[in-house]
Amino acid sequence: MENNPYNNPGAIASYAGDTPRKVPGLADLHRMAMLLLAEAAPATANILVVGAGGGLETRALAEARPGWRFTGVDPAPAMLALARQTLAPCLERVELIEGTVGQAPAGPYEGATCLLTLHHLGREERLDTLRGIRRRLRPGARLVVAGHTAAGPDPQQWMARSIAFGERGEPDWERAWAGAANMLGRLPLLAPDEEHTLLGEAGFADIGLFYAAFSFRGWVARA
Repeated sequence: MENNPYNNPGAIASYAGDTPRKVPGLADLHRMAMLLLAEAAPATANILVVGAGGGLETRALAEARPGWRFTGVDPAPAMLALARQTLAPCLERVELIEGTVGQAPAGPYEGATCLLTLHHLGREERLDTLRGIRRRLRPGARLVVAGHTAAGPDPQQWMARSIAFGERGEPDWERAWAGAANMLGRLPLLAPDEEHTLLGEAGFADIGLFYAAFSFRGWVARA
């Protein structure tokens, strides 16, 4: 994840406060992820969380489903340290592992999430990650993914809108457009239809869009 900013101490220090502000409806996204997983997962499910640094989604899932256990992987040690703080009340149900999905146990898991992570990865690394998740899921288990996309017809405009949303004050459109250009140059984003295609290539079925907010898209798929 060479484009991942979460080896930056400043980004890590502000992550817990900034992320709910920057991602439209983050708490609702977490609840939707829980509901989509719970449709196919038992009350005592084991859930794989890819990109678990920070711990926000794992905490939301753990609070909503007290019988679930979690294995989280993330390549950034400082983000895992933040996750341990965030997850302190439920850490006995969580195993956190430094690394990518390749370092995760074989499972099988009854569900998986990969939120705000895939947009840091190029196409081939994304495909490898998705295939690694697929191999670790029980047949019929759900995967929930969400993150930035190159939303059309003008990806820079949609990214600028996301940036303006995160600022929350009076919109500074010049700054938002400049920030959008920077992000589009830094992140290897895919168009939404490419994301759908990639999930299919990784072996997932019943792929459906469940979340759309400016440049963000969220998908659910069945192993």
